[in-house]
Amino acid sequence: MKIAIFGKTIAPENEGYLKQLVQELKNNHVEVEDCFNRREPVGADIDLLLSIGGDGTLLDAVPLVGASGIPILGINMGRLGFISSVAKEEIPQAIRQILEGRYTTEDRTLLELVSPNNVFGDVRYALNEINIIRNPEHSLLSIKVFVDDVYLNTYWGDGILLATPTGSTAYSLSAGGPILTPDSHCFVITPIAAHNLTVRPIVITDDSVVRIQVEGRERQFVFSMDSHACALDTSVELVVRKADFRIRTVRLEGADFFSTIRNKLSWGKDNRN
Repeated sequence: MKIAIFGKTIAPENEGYLKQLVQELKNNHVEVEDCFNRREPVGADIDLLLSIGGDGTLLDAVPLVGASGIPILGINMGRLGFISSVAKEEIPQAIRQILEGRYTTEDRTLLELVSPNNVFGDVRYALNEINIIRNPEHSLLSIKVFVDDVYLNTYWGDGILLATPTGSTAYSLSAGGPILTPDSHCFVITPIAAHNLTVRPIVITDDSVVRIQVEGRERQFVFSMDSHACALDTSVELVVRKADFRIRTVRLEGADFFSTIRNKLSWGKDNRN
């Protein structure tokens, strides 16, 4: 078995966990490929990619596997971590389960930026969401949205985001959007600080093509896809759809999505006790 390990930076207090991980793999005769701070795709001979960090690190690992079908397991070295769901203290158990085949994989839908197609070079896909937000120093935006060429709404506010089911527990959740299970065949459009208080998030099918036009007094807005961000002119029209491939993430035996959100969001816990 050959496993790639990807990460960006490791805090000093977590270096011991990384050493433990590598040692556990070597003790079990696993070939390890160091992909720290790597940008080019991993080879087809990789059986599994371990993302070491938080959810942001796992998002950065997506281009490394692309459409190869290589599964990703996120080991959380940070705080919350919805898709990097394995705690660093659970590394020995997690490695044991992987080597024994006691896990399943989940297919995660991606967003594809169809137009413009060269904003971030070869990066055209987002696992979490795309964001259209105003520059903090500028006034609110007017954002016109079409779904399958049918006019949906014009959003006045700080911006909007289009999230996948995976991204529903990220920025969209903070902005008041619903939680979607990973296997939901839908996207959610969530307004950010809408000027009109009756405007609410809306769920659409994931085979929809979303077209976005930004208006307003400002000449530019901030556009982001997961961890990539840039400024775009308001003359640019955005077209987004579901990608024609999915990312596979690993879920270890005994874990499930509902227990993850229950634990991460402290559902059922009463601080008065």
